[in-house]
Amino acid sequence: MGPSVEPVPQRVANQERVSGDLAMEIDYSTCKRLGASYCALPKTYIQPKCSGRTALCKEVLNDTWVSFPSWSEDSTFVSSRKTQYEEYIYRCEDERFELDVVLETNLATIRVLEGVQKKVSRMPPEEASKFRLDDYLGGTSQVIHQRTIRRIYGDKALDIVDGLKKNPVVAVPLVLRRLKAKEEEWREAQKNFNKIWRDQNEKYYLKSLDHQGINFKQNDVKALRSKSLLNEIETLYDERHEQAEEGTGEVPGGPHMTFGYKDKSILDDAANLIIHHVKRQTGIHKDDKCKIKQLIRQFVPDLFFHPRQDLSDDEKEDEDLDERDEAVCVTSSQSNGDDNGSSAAIKPSDSGEQPDKTKNDGPAEASTVQRKSDTASESTSTMQNGDIGCVTVDKQRKEKETLFNSDDAYSLFYVNNNWYLFFRLHQILCERLTKVYEKAVLIAADEAKDRKDIKESTAVALRLKPKSEIEVEEYYLAFLDMVKNLLDGNMESNAYEDTLREMFGIHAYIVFTLDKVVQNVVRQLQHIVCDDSCVQCTEAYLEERKIVSSQKVSAAEAAYQKRVEQLLSEDNCFKILIHKLECKLTIELMDAEMDASEDPVEVEKWSEYVEKYVSVGDSVSDELKEQLSKKPIFLPRNIRKWRQRAKKQHEQSGDKDDSGGSGGGGLMSEEGRDGKQSAVGANANVDEEKGETEDMEVMDNTQCKFNLNSFKMVFVVNSESYLYKRSALKRAKQCHKKISTKLNTKFSSWHRKWSDVHVDTEQQSTTTEWMMGRGEGLIANTTRQKCDNDVERPPYHVFNQYRVDWVEKAS
Repeated sequence: MGPSVEPVPQRVANQERVSGDLAMEIDYSTCKRLGASYCALPKTYIQPKCSGRTALCKEVLNDTWVSFPSWSEDSTFVSSRKTQYEEYIYRCEDERFELDVVLETNLATIRVLEGVQKKVSRMPPEEASKFRLDDYLGGTSQVIHQRTIRRIYGDKALDIVDGLKKNPVVAVPLVLRRLKAKEEEWREAQKNFNKIWRDQNEKYYLKSLDHQGINFKQNDVKALRSKSLLNEIETLYDERHEQAEEGTGEVPGGPHMTFGYKDKSILDDAANLIIHHVKRQTGIHKDDKCKIKQLIRQFVPDLFFHPRQDLSDDEKEDEDLDERDEAVCVTSSQSNGDDNGSSAAIKPSDSGEQPDKTKNDGPAEASTVQRKSDTASESTSTMQNGDIGCVTVDKQRKEKETLFNSDDAYSLFYVNNNWYLFFRLHQILCERLTKVYEKAVLIAADEAKDRKDIKESTAVALRLKPKSEIEVEEYYLAFLDMVKNLLDGNMESNAYEDTLREMFGIHAYIVFTLDKVVQNVVRQLQHIVCDDSCVQCTEAYLEERKIVSSQKVSAAEAAYQKRVEQLLSEDNCFKILIHKLECKLTIELMDAEMDASEDPVEVEKWSEYVEKYVSVGDSVSDELKEQLSKKPIFLPRNIRKWRQRAKKQHEQSGDKDDSGGSGGGGLMSEEGRDGKQSAVGANANVDEEKGETEDMEVMDNTQCKFNLNSFKMVFVVNSESYLYKRSALKRAKQCHKKISTKLNTKFSSWHRKWSDVHVDTEQQSTTTEWMMGRGEGLIANTTRQKCDNDVERPPYHVFNQYRVDWVEKAS
């Protein structure tokens, strides 16, 4: 302490603190606030007396502002939960701190006792024998030094402390020797502990920073399941339909999902990972493996307008065989076309390009398909033979290349569940590879900048993060190799994750489950090349690729959609669109009810029906009129009304003819009579219809729409037609008894005639006995018959009522 600061008197230090009840009586809600944690005491508050204050204390100590902690339940800040690896780090820090406290308190006690020993050594023997120590043992704290002694001597600590107080000349050297021995022992133990703590920090440092890795692995494995991916888009589909049914706001249309591909080169990396795993699957047949390789290396790049990858020799041989078969079909069709005088079209390859190799099918087939460079000579020869098919093919090919090479080009693919799952998993794979690649580029750029400035990472300098053996510029390539090793089982998942954390830090968690993504992709690919519905979807798309003119695109796409929907009548149908310019993938779950296509013959019938339905005028065919005349389909009451109306019109026209006729006979030509009768009938119809509609309430808000695919009519939800005829219920009640009696009489007559023919006396008696509860195999009962119902109430005739009472058996 400096000379200007006076020590606190002993009597003041020993005083008890004032109770805090007085502070609790203050209403701090009315006090002045400073931030969220401090309140000013009111000016009326009487400060407690403090006689030990110095001028410096009064100048620097706070007597006005009171601190209020922010408790967790009151705070809006939600702290993240510590992971188990963070607990390891904190535990190491706590242990290190506790050991430091023990060593420092022990060292402080040694220094105090050394000072006492020196002081005693300078005293005369007589004065030294009278020298005593107080509770502070020569220091400034009565707690620290006694606790140090208690830590070493345990239960004997009180005797040691008492000996230090009464006879320091003898006790101090002994205790000091023991403290120094413990100091050396603990310092040596600290060195060993430092090695253990360092290893633990290096082991758990990167894991402690990764808060998302643990939960991400568990959740992502569930999210990658087929059921979860299907539920995802079906939920979006249901939400959109609920909005349409409720009519709340504008319902969004178009695709349910949209994904972007930032870098097309990632498609090659994804293909390499998939094929690497396919090659090592023993459960997949060799032919299926070749199909999968061709699908990944050629079909998928064509969809994304990306250059194809090279195939291996075996894959090329398989492709050559397919192309040879196509060539044979083409040449045979050409020969038939020459005979029949018709043209033949050459089938293009999957990518819309002409095969560049000459193919033949052996000695039996002499005709071949020439290369693209020979099309001019081929066209000349075919023209000479009267076949203009090749000229048409060249023209279509040019139009097709122009169409697919434009920036507005897109790939339209209608698929089933397996294809949808493949595209979703493939998109997830490419998205994660893209993120890792971008992160690797950023790390490489930062590392190059740090090398220029000669800076070292803080974590590496503190030996918390080991120096990576992989060059920063090779992070992405090394990452791909590690994924392949993990798929092959040559690398443990823990080592894989730790290495990724060393390279990409807290951003590495997104690729912890990349092996599961690749495995699921391969599983879906196996279904795609084996299942008939998947193969049919692929074949339908390849045929749709034959579109050669922009004017025919819409019609061809509509036909393509109808065909796929027919194939997937019992499965979900997804619309996949891949845009060339934006490299954007959109997925839409098609409406099964609205878009269900049917047989072309049925579609044509529905089309004719719709045309007749919406046409103006009499569109009833003669066949239908003839059929209706033989067996009309009308309600009897409508026929009766029509006959009554016709009779009334006839009477009115007859009266007018009698009053206005000439020659006493009242005869006129048939043409005049018919014209006059029609005019009178029309006036009567108008008057009668007017009278009928005056006592009716009609509100017609019915809406319907036609499906362009099947031409079926579907009524719009929440649109209705309302018709109410006044006094209809009253008249129905008045005639109800009469009609019910008439119908009952008619039914009783029919039933009596039927019973006389089909039911004999014995059967009638058996039925009556059974109804009365008498007969074999029946539970004992008492049945009573009643037929005293009120005939003035429905059903307005006498009928039998039976009441059954069960007879309990005697015990």
